[in-house]
Amino acid sequence: MLDIVIYEEDQLTRSLMQEWLLDAGYRVRVGTSCNADRDQPGDLVVVNVYMPKQRGAECLRAIRAAHPGKPMIAISCQFRSGLEADGAAARALGVRQAVAKPLVRDDLLRAVQAIVGSAT
Repeated sequence: MLDIVIYEEDQLTRSLMQEWLLDAGYRVRVGTSCNADRDQPGDLVVVNVYMPKQRGAECLRAIRAAHPGKPMIAISCQFRSGLEADGAAARALGVRQAVAKPLVRDDLLRAVQAIVGSAT
């Protein structure tokens, strides 16, 4: 079973993502934000990149270091709806996929499946 680690500070959004991913058959864990070095590595990392610029960059580096070589999906309310998931925004952040918030279940699952495949 594939492990997905979620880094999302908003409890409602985090709970919703957990529910959607668990229902799709993935195992889900919640990361500890900027203290990512304490986290067990996952097969895929989903991280909210909306944070103050300096702190956000530091957190993203810590999360990458905790999950070396693992693919990442960035989510943000700063992304525009309908963006090309693996386009310029994703490349600029160094992630495999980018998903706009507010999240849509199918968009999140499509991004996850594009990277790690179906859980079943």
